[in-house]
Amino acid sequence: FVDRFIADLRMANPQVEKTTRGKSQGPRWIPPPAGVMKVNVDAAVSKNAGRASAAAVARDANGLFLGASAVVMTGMTDPETIEVLACREGVALAQDLLLSRIRLASDCSNAVGNIRRGAKRGIYGAVIKEIKEMARGFQTIDFVHESRSSNIDAHVLAKSSLFDAIGRHVWFLDLPYGVCNNLFNVS
Repeated sequence: FVDRFIADLRMANPQVEKTTRGKSQGPRWIPPPAGVMKVNVDAAVSKNAGRASAAAVARDANGLFLGASAVVMTGMTDPETIEVLACREGVALAQDLLLSRIRLASDCSNAVGNIRRGAKRGIYGAVIKEIKEMARGFQTIDFVHESRSSNIDAHVLAKSSLFDAIGRHVWFLDLPYGVCNNLFNVS
């Protein structure tokens, strides 16, 4: 637990940089194609407390904050299911923001793959069906897998929301604490 916590702190702190062959590399937010808005999603689980959170952070192509949301729930402990719920929350946030062209990025390749395939079976098949139905309301929507290092804001929001009140929390004007405080490096 302590090692993971320290690793998360290092990843969330943009001043801590890794050096590879003389190049400085910190966390990188990956911008979407021109004219497309980006929604990063992530999930967090506290198995000891029996709580989970699914978070989404939306930015425009220049990296400017558009909005964020987090859903805090109890009784869920399967990480992959909560990652799929985070994707659903990302789509809901995009709807709330009236976005029409989005790229939704998750660090869970299984969740992204199952959503792309439209998997209807399994423990979260009904959630994928709901995501697919919600996606019909967008001009374009694509689901992509990105590493956690490019998904810091959603990760920080998911972890920091774990012990907030149960339910959905949304930020449209004010930034959630620790999210989008700087743009990191945009690649």
